[in-house]
Amino acid sequence: MPDLTSVTTYLVLAAGFLSGILASLIGVGGAIITTPFIRFLGATPIASVGSTVPAILPGALSGCLRYHREGYIQWRIALTCGLSGMAFAALGGWVAGEVDARWLMVATAVLVLWSGTSLLRAAHQDSARQGAHELVATIRDDPVMLIGLGIVAGFLAGLLGIGGGLVLTPGMTTLVRLPVKQAIATSLAAVAMMSITAMTTHIALGHVDWRFALPLAVGIVPGAQVGAHLTVGASDRTMRLVCGGLLVALAVVYLARELSGIL
Repeated sequence: MPDLTSVTTYLVLAAGFLSGILASLIGVGGAIITTPFIRFLGATPIASVGSTVPAILPGALSGCLRYHREGYIQWRIALTCGLSGMAFAALGGWVAGEVDARWLMVATAVLVLWSGTSLLRAAHQDSARQGAHELVATIRDDPVMLIGLGIVAGFLAGLLGIGGGLVLTPGMTTLVRLPVKQAIATSLAAVAMMSITAMTTHIALGHVDWRFALPLAVGIVPGAQVGAHLTVGASDRTMRLVCGGLLVALAVVYLARELSGIL
């Protein structure tokens, strides 16, 4: 692959910034933007997966700082999901190097589409779960369910380089029954934990192209702060509509592009 020009580096920085906004808006790693973007710029399929992972941790931590101050993170749920998914994130990272990485791109697009439609459906349901007392009463925090959710999210985080939030955010809204803002914040905290082992695995296996990874990591931090600020100021229903719509649109474009390159 040729050396990156300064213009390309700035484009990657901008992609990192936008992915940081999206990461904090919906509690994901942000790679649903950066993975297809750096693939378009010429990264190999496996480098497109691995090079996004080092940016996930600083972006997730940046967003978590704001959410923690606002009291949105359910730490017991975040720790249960995050810690249970860490080892499986490493396993997913190893599996990523053993399969055709082009199909990982397709799997990512399908997962994005599912997440988007889940949030859109939730936007049309009754938003009666408001207020601290009712919030506590409606949360389903069964440890077995949380561990299972963390395992699935962790494996996909390592396999697809997406941080796991595309599973955790809709899972926490539909299964755990967290209000969307708390689901986003709690998901992002768990994503930060899973990204540690996913990042270590991808680096060790040589899946990371640092010419892409470093600009992404620099751009994602301020973007995550902007995304968290927007989330805090919006209503739950607005967040579901905005995030769900963005995810569905991204998934359609993403899926069409990758399938056209395979078929």
